[in-house]
Amino acid sequence: MATFEILVLPGDGIGPEVAAEGVRVLEAVGQKFEHVFKFTHDIVGGASIDAHGVAIRPETLERAKASDAVLFGAVGGPKWDNPLADVRPEQGLLALRSGLQLWANLRPVVAIPALLHASTLKPEIIEGVDILVIRELTSGLYFGKPQERRVVNGRREAVDTNYYNEDEIARMAHLGFRTARERKKKLTSLDKANVMASSRLWREVVSEVAKDYPDVKLEHVLADAMTMHLIRRPRDFDVVIADNMFGDIITDEASMLTGSMGMLPSASLGTLGEDGT
Repeated sequence: MATFEILVLPGDGIGPEVAAEGVRVLEAVGQKFEHVFKFTHDIVGGASIDAHGVAIRPETLERAKASDAVLFGAVGGPKWDNPLADVRPEQGLLALRSGLQLWANLRPVVAIPALLHASTLKPEIIEGVDILVIRELTSGLYFGKPQERRVVNGRREAVDTNYYNEDEIARMAHLGFRTARERKKKLTSLDKANVMASSRLWREVVSEVAKDYPDVKLEHVLADAMTMHLIRRPRDFDVVIADNMFGDIITDEASMLTGSMGMLPSASLGTLGEDGT
């Protein structure tokens, strides 16, 4: 009988309600498959800001590292909705991703027949949709340096850096191809290679990795065009890989295919095998 340590971080808003149901599901799974899940609880996001003044405490991050998995609810809400604040709920989530080296987020987008009416799109457009979006989580625009606001010659300015190296891109590509190989053997890679140097490297590396997977069809799609295609012909897509920001945007849009972000669970994963994927 396998035993697993699970740290539950309910977070804010609907997070505690969702996390509580997740615990119930895991308990049922444990009974059926003879697993033992040991749950511990802590706070993160706005709840942690209110209690401790930080989005996540160092000791909470250490507890997460010592656990087999983290069951995470949600962070943020109107109470803490101030992008200019020094401490923001989302910082807790970013710290978990970085601290646990969770570089890939897998988000399934499945149109459930009983919930087709929940989407604002016509049922005949979304019926049968089954997409898996894999988003890079620990590099790119949200983590690149420099990332700062400053005043130069009396004028405010800000800079963000969209940094990627070829190893970070290659492991994403390998994960995407291996996943697509187990599904419909089609991989869509998002970028903005027409205007961004980082995206040109992304497309170049993904194309190189594609040579190892001749049985999987690869298509490159510009991220802005994908926002149109996802609404017009969502059934044409299977596995989609994207960098941090493009993946963030496209998964929010994809939630409208199912009617609600709450219908899109996700798993954030780190290195799973010796080959780095």
